[in-house]
Amino acid sequence: MPDKRLRPRKEPGQQRAVETRERLLAAAARVFSEHGYAAGTTNRIAEAAGHSIGSLYQYFPNKDAMLVELATAHARDGIAAIEQRLAGGPLPDALEDKIRLFVRAAIDNHRGDPALHRVLFEQAPRPPELLEFLHAAEEKAIAAACDLLAADPRVTVTDVPMAARLVVNAIESLVHRFVANGHPGGRLQDAERFENELVDMLTRYLTGAPGSR
Repeated sequence: MPDKRLRPRKEPGQQRAVETRERLLAAAARVFSEHGYAAGTTNRIAEAAGHSIGSLYQYFPNKDAMLVELATAHARDGIAAIEQRLAGGPLPDALEDKIRLFVRAAIDNHRGDPALHRVLFEQAPRPPELLEFLHAAEEKAIAAACDLLAADPRVTVTDVPMAARLVVNAIESLVHRFVANGHPGGRLQDAERFENELVDMLTRYLTGAPGSR
């Protein structure tokens, strides 16, 4: 990344260095989740990882560079989750179940640590390279959704590419808001209700039906 403030200082080559870097990032995730952005200092992160602050600075110039790494990893995991579901065997026949693939992938990718996700997507810096990566990940999801919708005879919207964009963006935005407000986690029933209502809403939009259940 051109902005040195947000670029990792050291790319590990040996396995020991790789493990140190991963411990630092895992500790950063815990610290940001527990203490938030302002109190998530590099001193706290180094202490949580069991390393000196000097060791941390060998790999990252500041906490923002660590946040960028965590945000990139989160986005990468999100698109990988969709790809795995789409490549995991024959796709379901029902439109509702196809939409559910995308909804469930988003929920699973967000529900692990809602507090951390709030920091990543509400306070983390967004350098141009990260924005470009996020945009590319979004476009891949939209393209996959467009292929599914175009092949489904129940879909009645006239502009399928735009509908695919709206579906993917709605899922990402609504799932983030739901999870960030702390609804999933221990209350699995709430997550199931949310998933069912979101799938139903999008199905009705795509088919023009007054109700799908």
